Order: sequence, then C-alpha cells, then structure tokens
Amino acid sequence: MNFETAGWRREALQGEVVADVLTARRRRRNVIIGLVVAVAALALAAFFMLGRGEEKAAAPAGKSAAAGPRRGGGAMPRVTVVVPGRQQVARTISATGTLAARVDMPVGVAGEGGMVTQVLVQPGQWVGAGQTLAVIERSVQAQQAQQLGAQIDVARADARLAQQELERAQSLVGRGFVSKADVERRIATRDAANARVRLAQAQLSETRARIGRLDIRAPQAGLVLQRNVEPGQVVSSGSGALFRLARGGEMELRAQLAESDLAITRVGAPASVTPVGSPTSYQGRVWQVAPVIDPQSRQGTARIAVPYSADIRPGGFASATLQVGATDAPLLPQSAVQSDQVGSYVYVVNPQNEVVRRDVEVGSVTSGGVVIKNGLSGQERIVLSAGAFLNPGQKVIPARAPAR
Repeated sequence: MNFETAGWRREALQGEVVADVLTARRRRRNVIIGLVVAVAALALAAFFMLGRGEEKAAAPAGKSAAAGPRRGGGAMPRVTVVVPGRQQVARTISATGTLAARVDMPVGVAGEGGMVTQVLVQPGQWVGAGQTLAVIERSVQAQQAQQLGAQIDVARADARLAQQELERAQSLVGRGFVSKADVERRIATRDAANARVRLAQAQLSETRARIGRLDIRAPQAGLVLQRNVEPGQVVSSGSGALFRLARGGEMELRAQLAESDLAITRVGAPASVTPVGSPTSYQGRVWQVAPVIDPQSRQGTARIAVPYSADIRPGGFASATLQVGATDAPLLPQSAVQSDQVGSYVYVVNPQNEVVRRDVEVGSVTSGGVVIKNGLSGQERIVLSAGAFLNPGQKVIPARAPAR
C-alpha cells in the first residue's frame, strides 16, 4: 500500500514538471511574437512619417514641375547652356623629347699624351675658357726644353764670335791685310750663326708648345657634364673624349613633332618646357627646326633652347608646349565636352528645346577651356554640364549662362 502511494506521487511530480516546461515555452514564444510585432509597428510608423516628410519636401518641386510642359509623363530637366561664340585662342602643340646640351663639347688629348698626374675638375662644375682640366706628366719634355735652351746659348755665342771676326776683317781691308773675298766669307759665317740661333729658338718654342698641349684645357667656358679620366691613367690622341662640356651651360629640348606639326613650327616660337619630376616649367624658344623627316616614324625634331637649371639634366625626359600662332575657334569648358568610343561630342539644344548630339574635333586644352577645331560654329546652345544624364531627342528647359 505504501509503495503504490509513493509511485503515484512520483508520477504526479513528473507531470507537474512537464506542465511547467510547456508553460515556460509558451511564455517565451509569446514574448518573441510580441517583440516582432512591436518592431514591425515601429518600422511602419517610421515609414509613414518619412513618406509624409518627402511628400511635403517634394510638393514645391512638384508644383514647379507641373507648371512646365511634360513629356512621357515626367518633368523635363532644366539644363544650363552656353553660347561660346568664337575667339582668338593661342594655337599650341604638345610634344615630348630628350634634354641635352645645346652645344656638347667633347674634350680630349690634343698633344702626344702621357700619364695623367692631376684631374682638377668634377662634373657639375663651371669652368672658364682655357682653364686646365687635367695635367699630364711632362718630365721628358721639360728636359728636351732645357737642352734646346742650351743649344740657343751655343748658337748665340757662335754668332757673336762670327760678328766680331767680321768686324776685324772689315777694319783690315783698307790696309790690304784682308781681301774682300775673306770679308765676304766672314759675312756668310756670321749669317749662318744667326740662322742657327733662330733655328734653336724655333725648336725651343715648338717644344714649349707641345708641353703646353699636355695640359687638357677647356676650349670655351661652360658646365662640366662628364669626366672620363683619373690620375695615373695613360692617355693619347686615340683615347677619345676625356671630358664633356655644355658650352655656356646652355640646354635644349629635342622635341619630337609629327610631320603636320613640324610644318607650322617656326624658329623663335615660344615654348614651355617641363622636365619629368619637376613642378616647374621653364620658358624657352625654338632655335632650330629639323630640315628632314624620319621616313619610319614620320616625325621631325624641333630644338628648344632653355636656360640652365639644376632640374634640366642632359639625357632626361621632358614635355613641351609650343605656341605656334593663334586660331579663331569656339572655346568650351571641359565639363561640356563628352567622349565615348566613337570620339568627342557635345550636346546641342535645338530650337525645339531638344537635345542633339554633335560630334566635334577637340584641339588644345588651355586654362580657359577646350578649343573646338571642327564641328561647331560658336552660335549653338551647348549643354554646359550633366550631359552624361541626357539622351539625344530628350526635351529640356534651357537656362542660358554667359560664355566663358
């Protein structure tokens, strides 16, 4: 009897636990459903509130759009147009090329050469005309000069003796002790001695000149670009250029131009040269236009002289803008010119206020805008900006802006 009562109690307790678990699960489910409903209600409230705000903000715009004509059920966009006209625009040519010395002077051995004992300059230094760049050992030549100097002294002594003997003979001719033929022989002896003096002097001058040519000197004032010799090196006339100088430090840009551009480029045309990596542009002028065209590349060279600057290094790369005159053409802001795979174009608003595509040929780009070489007369109404959002044939409401 007691065992049955205990079993019944255990079954009752287990039933109560299961009921409590089910009740807890129902309560949790109800809480989650309540939270979801609350979030949805808040989202709907926010949506309606934002929708009313947008309707209020769009009401004035809608009224103004309703006041204008409509096409296809939508409001026509307002666009700003400009009538560019025609104006004198500087005609420019863009080119690239290599920087170089305007006059590149290679300096080598002018004399017989020898071993270099001193090198007196470094690349980047300025030198004057005739300044010594390097010295070659000259001990042998110095000894030869001393020998020739001694020979001159001997020849002068012989000449003095011959002159004295001639004078004594001339004083004895009147007394009959010396014949006239003997006097003539002494005159010849004196003249030969004087000739030997002059010969020895010429030989000494030649030797001194050769010694002077052992010094490697700058032919003109300029900037040292390269040094290809070191002390101890043996050089000769076949050693090539030991130094390279830029005469007066003058530099140039050898700009490569297309055949058509070279035809309109003239000597004296101003140009702006910008070395690669330099933020500064240097003003120069065309001083030579190539008389020939490369048959392979169909290009020619325009040589632009520029003043010396540390940024202008021979062998470097630079770009140039040449001014080759002026042209009468429309000038548009860059925002008005569009481009695609076909080419450059602008949008023109016709008398019916419809957008029309007009293909154009673009010229140079200046600080004032883009030069239109072909395609426009200058009297059209050109869409100033936002052309990428328009379609050909679309009606618009144009608002004219002053030409730039």
